[in-house]
Amino acid sequence: MEENKCIGDHSKHVCQLVAENNKDLDKIKGIVKDPKYICFNCARVAASKDNLCNPMPING
Repeated sequence: MEENKCIGDHSKHVCQLVAENNKDLDKIKGIVKDPKYICFNCARVAASKDNLCNPMPING
């Protein structure tokens, strides 16, 4: 397993959005719908790797 790291703009990552905007569920639902990536750090999923700290493809 890779070391914990954060790439990209953390303010757009699911973990940060949930921590700061947990009332904006429609935005979060759109990001996690039909996930293609999972985060090595927190195991959250998202359709785009841009929304995860340490993404890896779910299917490979």
